[in-house]
Amino acid sequence: MSGTYDASCTFCRVVAGEIDAPLVYEDADTIGFLDHRPVFKGHVLVVPRAHVVTLPDLASQLVGPYFEVVQHVARVLPDVVGAQGTWVAENNVVSQSVPHLHVHVVPRTKGDGLRGFFWPRTRYAEGEADAYAARLRAALAR
Repeated sequence: MSGTYDASCTFCRVVAGEIDAPLVYEDADTIGFLDHRPVFKGHVLVVPRAHVVTLPDLASQLVGPYFEVVQHVARVLPDVVGAQGTWVAENNVVSQSVPHLHVHVVPRTKGDGLRGFFWPRTRYAEGEADAYAARLRAALAR
């Protein structure tokens, strides 16, 4: 994927390895990593390696491959974390906390308390994110 690196972009810095994040998936164009403040544990962010701000900015020939990764994560995530399904979400500009395209893949279970667009956040205990990431990496690599 051609693109630029933006040193002021948190996700570009994750892609470059300058900021540690529990990686769960990577290929030549895309990475997936655990959100540091997940809605629910196992919440994955899927981002293009290239600095692309919004979905409309992503080259049309890359949309399919990018969303194939999102689909793969959404398929695997529930079994790994013991959820019933997923919620997949993406913002463009409004409510986009980091100006780098990213899709949230959030594990969901009936009665989990998530309502509408209110996104409560949680935290991982020390070392817990790495354990979740290792399980997801192994499952996504199959």
